[in-house]
Amino acid sequence: MDPIIGTYDCKVDAKGRLMIPVSLKKQLSDSIKEGFVLKRSVFQKCLELYPMSEWNAEVQKINKLNRYVKKNNDFIRLFMAGVRMIEIDDAGRLLVPKDLALLANISKDVVLSSAVSYIEVWDKTLYEQSISASAEDFSSLAEEVMGGIDIE
Repeated sequence: MDPIIGTYDCKVDAKGRLMIPVSLKKQLSDSIKEGFVLKRSVFQKCLELYPMSEWNAEVQKINKLNRYVKKNNDFIRLFMAGVRMIEIDDAGRLLVPKDLALLANISKDVVLSSAVSYIEVWDKTLYEQSISASAEDFSSLAEEVMGGIDIE
């Protein structure tokens, strides 16, 4: 799958439906038939929307964990907690389940942000706070994470 590109401001309607922007929908066109998985993020107060092919790759990694190690079993349980299969309807909307919306403080204004192979679904205020807090340290983080990589 090609990387997902972009950050999009969206709104959730009173029924919890989120309209996918047209340009994002075009990028996801191959994945729409297969469906998606929506889950809470491990590190952030947001949700993660995985195209099914990307979700299957994640699950393959997790399936390699030895379930007779308690820490692994606990991780799997927490990682899978609240996971939902999601479809985008003919109108280009997806339904954000109420329990997941509550976990991520999602009510009306939402940001969909590319995380390369999946999409982060953020409450707009929390997203802006996260970006502004991270912006100050971005150059140091970039050097630490990417500075040792030799590009051919």
